[in-house]
Formats: sequence, structure tokens, C-alpha cells
Amino acid sequence: MNVRPGVEVAGLSDVGCQRENNEDSYLYWEPARDEEFRRKGRLAVVADGMGGHEGGQEASRLAVETVREVYYQAFRGDPRAALVDSLLAAHSRIQNYADLNPAFYGMGTTCTAIVVRGRQLHFAHVGDSRLYLVRKGNISRLTHDHSYVGRLVESGIVRAEDAETHPQRHILTAALGAGLTVNVDSSEQAIELQDGDHLLLCTDGLWGMVTEEEIAKAVIQNSPADCCAALVRLARQRGGPDNITLQVLRIGPES
Repeated sequence: MNVRPGVEVAGLSDVGCQRENNEDSYLYWEPARDEEFRRKGRLAVVADGMGGHEGGQEASRLAVETVREVYYQAFRGDPRAALVDSLLAAHSRIQNYADLNPAFYGMGTTCTAIVVRGRQLHFAHVGDSRLYLVRKGNISRLTHDHSYVGRLVESGIVRAEDAETHPQRHILTAALGAGLTVNVDSSEQAIELQDGDHLLLCTDGLWGMVTEEEIAKAVIQNSPADCCAALVRLARQRGGPDNITLQVLRIGPES
């Protein structure tokens, strides 16, 4: 994985303790040419597939590959617009794949994708894979879950602090490949990053077993690679019922 100066990146995906297959996928990518890198930035993607063992694997794989391909090809100067286009293209590609392969009917995936260009962060997502920002010891969630419980929180029926342990918290209301259309959430404007900021993308196999305070502590106390290992280990110690995938990016001085 080629990583230019300015960030430290690590990722890890683990099957967990109860699943036979890993239906998660993740990707980190930078353009090879320096001029394109300055225009397009760094891309990171995490996806959590569903629809049976092979269906989920294929859906998440298609999602991360399509996002990279379309972001690279469809970029017209606006990272946010290119991210949204890439997730919409992944939605269509997954549906087309299922139409051509009836055994994969019902396949779908969450997807959270970010672009870091210089010191600016853009993101887009569908589903309940999350993006966190850890700054000076404080953690904030930048995405909101497209889930049944997420809707209950937004309507005031369930308190936000109770949502993390709600028994129906993993029921999705949106996923790539599911439904005729999909609405992609994205950052309305770029978020300015600072030296020492950490970005963490993860699937629900992590956030469903580990608290946000524990995530922040692991990020602060470890290198990105050691942070990934520590958080996966903690999720597995608590039963690891799902696949566990995360990426951590630590923002450093610009080159």
C-alpha cells in the first residue's frame, strides 16, 4: 500500500468469533501520479456485506472496487460529488450483478467512504458503517446510522445513549444494492483537519462491541496499526459475533 507523507494509515479485518466467512471489505488508495494525487487526494472505504456468505462478500467487494474506480474516473474537481457518484454507481452495479446471478438475490452492503485532500475531509455513506473523528482526546461520530434504531433516535422515541445497546440496532433501513433507489448521505462541506487528528472507519462488528470512549482511548494510546489490533482483540474478547473491520488514519504534518 503506497502512502505518501502526511498521514499514517492502518487497516484490519477479522472474521470474528462466530462467523465462517468474512463479508466485510476495505480499501485505501492514492493516485499513482503526483498531479492527480493533489487533485483527488486519498481515498479510504469500508463496507459490510449482507445476503448470505458469498452474496455479502461479493457485495462488499463490488462496493469498494466500484467506489475506487468511479471516484478515479468520474472526478471533476469536487470530491464530495465524486464520492456520491461512486456510491450510486456501486448501488447499480450490485443490483445488476444480482439480476444476472439469481443465487445472489438480496445481496447488499453498507459503505462508508472518505477523501482526504490536503487538510480537507469529505465523506459519503450508506448504512451503518461509521466514521469517527478523534481530536485532542475527544471523539465525535460524523455519520449517522441508516437503521431502524437510528430513525427512533431521530424521532425522539429512543435516547441516543440507549441506541448503542438496543436489540434492534443492526436492522438497516438503507444499503447499497437494496431497493430501487438509494439516498447517499455526504458531508455538506469539507471538514478542516488538524495535526494529530485521527479518522476511524469501522463496521458494526466493531462499534457494536466497543464503546466510543474505548475507541478514543485506543486511538490516543497506540499507533494506527496497534490501535487496529487492540480494538479487534477487544471486540473478540467480548464474543465477536460479527466480522470486525476498521481503518485508522492519523493526520500528520503536510509534506
